[in-house]
Amino acid sequence: MTPTEPDLTVRLAGPDDAAAIADLYTAARVAAVPQMPPALHTNDEDRAWMAARLADGSHEAWVAERAGRLLGYALVSPVWLDHLFVHPDHLGEGVGTVLLDLVKSVRPAGFSLWVFESNAGARRFYARHGLVELERTDGTANEEQAPDVRMAWPGEDPLGFYRGLIDEVDDQLGDLLARRAALTAAVQAHKGDPTRDVRREDDIAAALARRAPALGHARVARILDAIITESLDAATEL
Repeated sequence: MTPTEPDLTVRLAGPDDAAAIADLYTAARVAAVPQMPPALHTNDEDRAWMAARLADGSHEAWVAERAGRLLGYALVSPVWLDHLFVHPDHLGEGVGTVLLDLVKSVRPAGFSLWVFESNAGARRFYARHGLVELERTDGTANEEQAPDVRMAWPGEDPLGFYRGLIDEVDDQLGDLLARRAALTAAVQAHKGDPTRDVRREDDIAAALARRAPALGHARVARILDAIITESLDAATEL
């Protein structure tokens, strides 16, 4: 396809492009420090990883080229934008915008991505193009152990997209509530005392509030109180 930049072409990558894409990724990660934490893998490892992604049947890569030179790429799965990188020598030339518009066109139902919290430039770029920040983590789930932000483009049906994400959370929440209730019942069998530990509950609420700052301590405490109250009530029926 031909994007709005007349001398820029975008095409679907094939297995033979894996090494060149990985080399661009390596160069982009080096140039991005300190906005992004240093990468943890060698270029050889990047090449092997990219080759595996392009062969796994779940990912596709789109490359942007000018006069045969690779300037940037986007790596996508059905619901995630895993990578969007532009060669450090070609930042500010509109390559990232062309690639992001392309991803929107091939994923019209919407998609999510992760961006390091420290990468303020990338976060501003995505926000300008209609992506929203949905959640933050402390980074313990990523290799670099660096805080990150989940952003999303809700696609052509934003309400449906967000409800789909809520359904995913509710599925996880249901499992967690079931575990919480079972553990509460198990504790009661050993306590021999129905008295609740108010200080412990407040400590738990404070810890949860740090993970959900948008709710705040007071709201989280009320939610936790309801969960414990109903779990204790359910335990008496066993």
